[in-house]
Amino acid sequence: MSTLKLTQIGNSLGVILPKEYLNKLKLKKGDEVFVTESPTGITLSAYDPNFEEQLEMGREFMKEYRDTFKALAK
Repeated sequence: MSTLKLTQIGNSLGVILPKEYLNKLKLKKGDEVFVTESPTGITLSAYDPNFEEQLEMGREFMKEYRDTFKALAK
């Protein structure tokens, strides 16, 4: 655990992430960061929490129309 200090960035407040955290999250300038609220607090992540849901919907769609996709692949 480490402590980060809030700093003034223009008219807003922000947190500057150390390089080691950026590397662990595989983030670079311009990337999006996702903030998720949970009963235990707030999570900061490079992972889009909605992506897994969308991926599962795609898998179900492909499974349902498996025969159609096989026919189209011929």
